[in-house]
Amino acid sequence: MSMLPTTLPAWLALLEARHAETHIDMGLDRVRAVKERMHLEFACPVIMVAGTNGKGSTCAMLESVLLHAGYRVGLYIKPHFLDFNERARINGGMASDAMLVDSFGFVESRRGDTALTYFEFTTLAIMHLISTAGVDVAILEVGLGGRLDAVNVIDADVAIVTSIDIDHAAWLGETREEIGFEKAGIFRPGKTAICSDPLAPQSLIRHAGDIGADLWLIGRDFNYQGDQQQWSFGGRTQRRNSLAYPALRGANQLLNASAALAALEALRMQLPCGAQEVRTGLALVELPGRFQVLAGRPTTVLDVAHNPHASSTLAQNLGNMGFHRYTYAVFGIMDDKDIAGVLAPMAGLVDHWCVADLPSPRSAKGDALAARVAALRPAGAKEADFSVSAFPDPAAAFANAVSRAEENDRIVVFGSFYTVAGVMAARKNSLH
Repeated sequence: MSMLPTTLPAWLALLEARHAETHIDMGLDRVRAVKERMHLEFACPVIMVAGTNGKGSTCAMLESVLLHAGYRVGLYIKPHFLDFNERARINGGMASDAMLVDSFGFVESRRGDTALTYFEFTTLAIMHLISTAGVDVAILEVGLGGRLDAVNVIDADVAIVTSIDIDHAAWLGETREEIGFEKAGIFRPGKTAICSDPLAPQSLIRHAGDIGADLWLIGRDFNYQGDQQQWSFGGRTQRRNSLAYPALRGANQLLNASAALAALEALRMQLPCGAQEVRTGLALVELPGRFQVLAGRPTTVLDVAHNPHASSTLAQNLGNMGFHRYTYAVFGIMDDKDIAGVLAPMAGLVDHWCVADLPSPRSAKGDALAARVAALRPAGAKEADFSVSAFPDPAAAFANAVSRAEENDRIVVFGSFYTVAGVMAARKNSLH
């Protein structure tokens, strides 16, 4: 056996090189076999979160409330913006390189000759890391779909599906009914299954019934009400009144917060959380790249919106921000996305488009993207009021927007994790 890597960058390089050769078959048999050889299990409650949009926000709210309630919390969340370590959080901080290297070595020692993709290998490693870190609760975010996602080799005590929309049609299906069935694959017999999509697909409701999961639907088993100042949550047995709005801004955050509070209600015997801890946890939650408004001027907003549902939410949030003279968009997107559907809600809000190639073979090409965006030009618009330019990467597109935008303009970075990550990295480098 050749020497194993001793550093995190070397491990990631090895897994990426292997990944290029690993054919993805969408089954869980290989992951399950390695999981069993690892004896991977959790001695604490596990909350699993799937959904097209809102997964990250729901995970972040759960983590924040539980930390404020004094529990040790493990969180697996993806993808990462700047450092791989962002994917594994123990007690509110990123896992160290040393912890990750140990976990990668452990998976490798139990893998035998079973081929694992990059995603499967790193998922098993991070779940092992969290399961051995002495946490009181584990929160696991599902990557793609649910039923066949590597995270789903674990049985969750509470499974949450946040929203069901069309995103990865090639893998998950063309309709909300097909996608709903895939996401419902994380539900378990006799365990709490929460759906915070106001229009839960029949396929999800039926699957929960077929397997005997305890299904909580928003509007039926739990709900929320809000005015300008505060909001309240009502569950099956628990009410939480006069809550502050979550620190994460945006239209869907009360749906996400309600799902998190429903999960905490289901686990109230194992993990009781007081009213003040819930209030503080929601008021202080942070999540990079989800309608993240940076300090300073011109106003800069980072949002990973990359499907029509997320894009229309972003447009709604931008509409609530007050007056800005011009809006500059830094936009890059994967070619397999519904690009027209992502652009449509933003068309009337953006004056100047800086489109970018992304560092992925799946990236939509800048010139082709520029041509699509140019079609959004309002009739008779002057060059000063509407422009489109293409750039080789998000950093160059952002630099151009910054050079042109004035104090009372705003810059919106969206379209992909890669777009936001490219701008975050550029800003980080310019601050050093």
